[in-house]
Amino acid sequence: MTQSLTIRRPDDWHLHLRDGAMLQAVLPETARHFARAIIMPNLVPPVVKGADAAAYRDRILAAMPEGMTFEPLMTLYLTEDTDPEDVAAAHASGLVKAVKLYPAGATTNSSSGVKDFDKVRPVLEKMAEIGLPLCCHGEVTDHDIDIFDREAVFIDRVLDPVRKSTPGLRVVMEHITTADGVDYVKANEADLGATITTHHLIINRNHILVGGIKPHYYCLPVAKREEHRLALVNAATSGDARFFLGTDSAPHTDANKEMACGCAGCFTATNTMSLLAEVFEKAEALDKLEAFTSRNGPGFYRLPVNEDTITLTKGDVVTYPDKIESGDGPVTVFDAGFPLHWHVS
Repeated sequence: MTQSLTIRRPDDWHLHLRDGAMLQAVLPETARHFARAIIMPNLVPPVVKGADAAAYRDRILAAMPEGMTFEPLMTLYLTEDTDPEDVAAAHASGLVKAVKLYPAGATTNSSSGVKDFDKVRPVLEKMAEIGLPLCCHGEVTDHDIDIFDREAVFIDRVLDPVRKSTPGLRVVMEHITTADGVDYVKANEADLGATITTHHLIINRNHILVGGIKPHYYCLPVAKREEHRLALVNAATSGDARFFLGTDSAPHTDANKEMACGCAGCFTATNTMSLLAEVFEKAEALDKLEAFTSRNGPGFYRLPVNEDTITLTKGDVVTYPDKIESGDGPVTVFDAGFPLHWHVS
């Protein structure tokens, strides 16, 4: 039985760091193991211009604990007023690695997102021209569409038409949660990739709802049926270069998660590598873990693979803190519900 595994240092291609006291608290949890991360721009106010991204990057680097190395890869929040030339300049400078599409109202801090896709067509055409990826929160927000169907409907109503009308646009389907998403990626060879989160590889909708509501398993897109979870596991462990890790680790204080209308998001930065090693070992695919965490993402984003490595070791049960303390309040660490035997040594 494999007891030790050394891989290239991983990257996280979808991460929420927040700002202020929360940023100070959660940044070390990612920087401990990950070399780089695509940083989500849904702050209040959102990161919409190149100057906003530069200022946010400076705040992240200022919060970096001494002795840690980590590179934030910045993104811009797409709005109907986004200036294509500002996007192009931010990309040309090396600062911005992607633009994030939130359909208005789809998730946390998404009220500034897109309602009329015709209004963002000039931005998308400029992005296709310069090779800048579009990261999509892939859900429609129509009230008549069941929440468990919103990813599949987004593919048909929004994503496929946008891609067909904008040749050359490079797209990341973020945090896919369905077999529909997996199948769509597999059916398209060029200019399309998908991130899969740690928690969507582990939980299905029963984990959220059976035996009482579990607010710390509530996320958006919401976890789906077991058949969809298994499709995600098969995709992640396949070695297919179109699938790569984006944790969508999203810290909220316990007070905000456990209130009557609780926030969506799972905080997995602390224990993701242990969780993934368990998932991949169970799937008899530990040899594919490096591809998913460390190689496929850089390949899509046209960046070099990290030179340094980490080693995962299997041994006695590993314990992680139940909570991370922040200046805003405690944040609960994702609980897989099963013992973890792998840790970064």
